[in-house]
Amino acid sequence: MTIAVTGATGQLGSLVIDSLLEKVPASDVVAVVRDAVKAQSLTDRGVDVRVAPYDDRAALDLALAGVDRVLLVSGNEMGQRVAQHRNVIDAAVAQGVQLLAYTSAPAAGVSTLPVAPEHLATEEYLATTDLDHVLLRNGWYHENYLPALEAARSTGSVLTSAGNGKVASAARADFAEGAAVVLTTDEPLKPVYELGGDVAWTQSELAATLSDLLDTPVTVAEVEPEQQSAILTEAGVPPMWVDFTVATDASIRNGELEVTGGDLSALIGRPTTPLAATLRSAL
Repeated sequence: MTIAVTGATGQLGSLVIDSLLEKVPASDVVAVVRDAVKAQSLTDRGVDVRVAPYDDRAALDLALAGVDRVLLVSGNEMGQRVAQHRNVIDAAVAQGVQLLAYTSAPAAGVSTLPVAPEHLATEEYLATTDLDHVLLRNGWYHENYLPALEAARSTGSVLTSAGNGKVASAARADFAEGAAVVLTTDEPLKPVYELGGDVAWTQSELAATLSDLLDTPVTVAEVEPEQQSAILTEAGVPPMWVDFTVATDASIRNGELEVTGGDLSALIGRPTTPLAATLRSAL
C-alpha cells in the first residue's frame, strides 16, 4: 500500500511522515512537496519525494499516480485553499486513490472559527465525489500558544476576550500520529473524527501553566473584544491577525474549541500530550 502526504515538509505534514515511517517502510511513503530541496532529508530517508504545488493540477496527477491513500493537509494560503484543495481531490479521483483523509476544523459545519468556511467548503466538495474519505477535524494545537508564552514572559499576563471558554488543545505530533493511524489501519474508520486533547483548559488555567513554566506570576487580562483589538493594533499586530485573534477568542468563548469525545486519544492509543509538556519543550 502506497501512502501520500501533501504539504509533507510543513509543520504537520513532516510529523505525519515521521509517524508513518514508524509504521511502514519508507518505500511505501510518498511526500508531496512544493520544494524538493526542502525535502532532501526525506529523500535521504528513502521516502519518494514528488513535487506538486496545490495550484498545479497536472503535477498533482503525476504525484498521486499509483497512490492508494492520501492525507490532504489543508493549505496555508487563506482565501485560496478551497481551489487548491479541489485540485488535490480531483487528482485523487482521477488517479483512483482508494481513501483520502482531510485535515479540517472542529464541527466545521457550524463553527464560527475564522478558518472554518474554507474547511467546510472543502468538506462539501468531497461529499460531491465518489471518493472514500475521512474527515480529521483537528482542534487547536498546543503550539498555537507559544506566542502567549513569549508574551507572558515579557508582560506577565495573558490578553484574552475568551471569557471562561475552554480549549481542548493537543500537541501537533499527537494529531500527526492520529493521521498516521488512519492512513495505515485495516480497521473500519469513522467518517468524521472530532480531534482534541484529553484536557480542556480555560485562560486562567493557561495563565497558571505559564506561571509554573516561567516561575513567575502570570495573570489573565480579560478584556472586551473591542479592547483586545485596540491593544493588539497598538502593539503593531497586522490587521489580519488582529481580526483572526479576536474572532478565535469569540469562538472559544462560545465553546467551539472544547472538543470532547476522546477521538484523538482513542486513535493513538494513549493519553494526549499535556499542554505544559509541549510548552516546556519550547523554553
